[in-house]
Amino acid sequence: MSSEKAADNVFKWSDDGKPVKVDKWNGTTVKNALDDAVRMIMTKHFNYEENHKLMDQRLVICTISCLFAVTALIYDFLRPFPESRLVLLICVLSYFILMGVLTLYTTYVEKNHFLVVHQKDPAGVDPDKIWTVDSCMKRFDDMYTLCIMLEDKQNNISHEATLTKSVGSWFDEAGELVGENFLKDVCALHDGMLTEKKKK
Repeated sequence: MSSEKAADNVFKWSDDGKPVKVDKWNGTTVKNALDDAVRMIMTKHFNYEENHKLMDQRLVICTISCLFAVTALIYDFLRPFPESRLVLLICVLSYFILMGVLTLYTTYVEKNHFLVVHQKDPAGVDPDKIWTVDSCMKRFDDMYTLCIMLEDKQNNISHEATLTKSVGSWFDEAGELVGENFLKDVCALHDGMLTEKKKK
């Protein structure tokens, strides 16, 4: 598969077939577009299987928090204060404790990870290789940093590689993503990690 053909398949894939286009002056939009493009590369180009565990755990914490809030609302409606005092106290405390747990989870567990994918063994014998992807783009800055981490449990290897580059390298004047350029850089980062792993 040529880089140009791969770029067309990855970055122009949508129901209407339109290319990725953003407001290039909006840093958040640009970062999100690049994050989505990385996700497409890892899942469509390399055919890795996405793992939603990190997001699912965050959603579970948020859902339980909301259930406490709804319980307090309904109970107070059915049995107005002060009769609902104890239930309200339990629900409010539980909600704020869970918000603290959520903060700790996003800070120390989820971190900046926006994607986790599994590289399956073709034979189905060896454990999956786990690829974790982080990204960072500071406010009012054009430098996008992509960090890919590889965990190979079979060989007990864990290492990472980072790419920092101006988003101007990947977007044209109209704010359209030049898929071929971005695909080339991400693939070089990815393939370099595999080469490094073989050397070790």
